[in-house]
Amino acid sequence: MTTTATYTVKGMTCGHCVSSVKEEVGEVAGVTSVEVDLGSGLLTVGSDEPIDEARIAAAVEEAGYELAGRS
Repeated sequence: MTTTATYTVKGMTCGHCVSSVKEEVGEVAGVTSVEVDLGSGLLTVGSDEPIDEARIAAAVEEAGYELAGRS
């Protein structure tokens, strides 16, 4: 079963920002897909099982941005 979670990321301003967030979140164990919408700041994470939000937040912070919470 696939699980999808959507979050809001603050601080992204360009395509490079999107790439950085995609790369870092994509490295989180269990993540199967990552979509980032620059305009809305939405981050959609697909996984085989639910992933702890703290792990997603840590990956977003590693990319240099802030997770504003779940959408």
